[in-house]
Amino acid sequence: MHSTSVSPPALELARAMVAVNTVSANSNLALIHMIRDELARFGVASRLTYNADKTKANLFATLGEGKPAGVILSGHTDTVPWDGQDWSTDPLAAQVKDGKLFGRGSADMKGFIAMAVAQAGRFLESDAPFAVHFAFSYDEEVGCFGVKELIADMREAGIAPLACIVGEPTSMVPAIAHKGVYRYRCCVRGKAAHSSLTPQSVNAIEMAARVVGRVRDMAEDFERSEPRYDGFDVPFSTSSVGQFHGGIADNVVPLDAEFHYEFRNLPTADAAAMQAQVVEYARSLEPAMQRVAPDAGFRFEPICEVPGFLGSADDGVTRLAQRLAGTRETTLVAFGTEAGLFHRAGIPTVVCGPGSIMQAHQPDEYVSLEQLARCESFLRDLAAVKEIG
Repeated sequence: MHSTSVSPPALELARAMVAVNTVSANSNLALIHMIRDELARFGVASRLTYNADKTKANLFATLGEGKPAGVILSGHTDTVPWDGQDWSTDPLAAQVKDGKLFGRGSADMKGFIAMAVAQAGRFLESDAPFAVHFAFSYDEEVGCFGVKELIADMREAGIAPLACIVGEPTSMVPAIAHKGVYRYRCCVRGKAAHSSLTPQSVNAIEMAARVVGRVRDMAEDFERSEPRYDGFDVPFSTSSVGQFHGGIADNVVPLDAEFHYEFRNLPTADAAAMQAQVVEYARSLEPAMQRVAPDAGFRFEPICEVPGFLGSADDGVTRLAQRLAGTRETTLVAFGTEAGLFHRAGIPTVVCGPGSIMQAHQPDEYVSLEQLARCESFLRDLAAVKEIG
């Protein structure tokens, strides 16, 4: 029987976590140290892996050392910023009002992390035949950078988990698929000249525009001809350009231009092939550019590469999540998560957590106390599970 109210200690832990500013541009160490210290009270050691300048860390901890394998509870500690958003309360006040916990990260996804950490004692006392691993990462919001280091470190330590539950907000309905997010920067070098002498120049903006047009053509082709994947809001892959910069004056042929574009590919589609198509087209433009200016051309840089996720309703971890959540439903989600990276590492994975993505990233972000209570019950019941699947 699921509890209808979240326990006061778990709610207070969630409020404490929301009150810590972990916008991706900032350090997350205050939150990581809070979790480390909370686990240390139970004698649990945390394994921290840092970014290059040691301003951010992932935390990996095992509750139930010595058991043959474990279930990962995964969450990211960073949040998106709130600049320019019209909040009615301080985003870090962690206010509880009208049955909701308000604050940046309350839904995405400190509510889940807090509910998990609040069950540390229960997981330690559990006679379940598997350990529980906490895997809390940095920089998910800007490209899932931290979790790649976390997974590599986990592998190096010889840890081979049975399954992974990523606690992103799904309203506690297990999600078994999401699209990938692949984002790139294209830098174009031309040759500047006075605009009255265009034949002696290479217009970087115009050459960039040709590639932008190709990205748009691909988007139209996806919509027209890609096989549909029912269940997604947009049941085909998409491509779009998000930023464009170039030029210094109306009468100067631009030397440089830069634009950013992305693919949100179905989990059944090949994002690498999509990117290769863009690069191939750009390369086909370079010979004409280089006849005027030998150093003209295109340079591509990845901004983020987050693989799609395709699990299954038949996976043991999906059936486990359904059982714990008290539902027979599954869903697909439009947003990217770390699930694709865990799944790619050979770990059966499902996405299931409290709150709704409709509140995430928004002004007055919140998670309902009812959702937190359902998550807390889910995790309490996990401690009593005898087998997965």
